[in-house]
Formats: sequence, C-alpha cells, structure tokens
Amino acid sequence: MDRLCIVTTGGTIDKIYFDDKSDYQIGEPQIGRILNELGVAFSFSVIPILRKDSLHISDADRELLRATIAAQEAERVLVTHGTDTMVATAKVLATIPGKTIVLTGALNPARFRGSDAEFNIGCAVGAVQCLPAGVYIAMNGRIWDPARVRKNVAANRFEAAAD
Repeated sequence: MDRLCIVTTGGTIDKIYFDDKSDYQIGEPQIGRILNELGVAFSFSVIPILRKDSLHISDADRELLRATIAAQEAERVLVTHGTDTMVATAKVLATIPGKTIVLTGALNPARFRGSDAEFNIGCAVGAVQCLPAGVYIAMNGRIWDPARVRKNVAANRFEAAAD
C-alpha cells in the first residue's frame, strides 16, 4: 500500500458533546489524529467531504462520496461514516469497480474513553490492505459484506442480516 486514502463523512466517530447543552456537533475528523498517535508505518491522506450524522446523509451526499472515491487514484480507500446508514452508503459505493473500500465508524465518539473508534479503525486498516476489490464494513471486530449485515440498534452492534 503506497498511501492509504481516507474519506470522512462525520458520524459518531467525530462527534463532540456539549454537556451544558446536552447536544453535539460533528467535529474535525479524528482518524488522522488517531493514526498519528498510534505511529502507523504507512502514509495516508484524509479527504473530509461531509460532517454529518449518517441519519442526515442524503442520496446527493452518497453520490458526492461515490464520485469523490471514484476520482481518486488510490485503489484502497477507507471511509469513516456514521453507523445508522453505513450499510445504505456501502451499497451505493459497490458501483465503483476496481477498488477495495472499507467503511468503519464508532458506536461511541473517538474522544470518549472506552470508544470503539480505535479498534474499528485498526480493523478497517488491516482489512483495506488485505481484501480484494469490493466494498466492506469493518465494525465490532468483524468484516462484513454490506448485503449481509445490519445494525442492531437495540443491541448497539452490527450483526448478520436475516435472509
């Protein structure tokens, strides 16, 4: 892998909570800071295209993401995305041929102690380097086919979708 291309869309991984307002905003992408702090042995570039909760990502946003990734020279792309509509976005990205695309996110903000963000990013980095061309989701320590996974909101995890 010459250089990992990372495209960010916001989501819980980048959320900043304000206790006094009981509200949040999507902050700066956290993945670059996380990878730098971990001292990874590869170069990467971060393309921040959206700062949205995934529930607010529109079809036009998904098309922007698809076009942005398709325009990159990189054959391996990691996407940070909110978990609620990650599967829907992955299905749109499946129309891009010849690239390995791995989507990941977090169920708790990266800024929070005990967040799953670093673990999911590490899993996604490993997956994007090893998998053949296609689109995948890296969450909860597993690599998922977007056509066969769903987010179980009640259990707050990804699991196999019922056929």
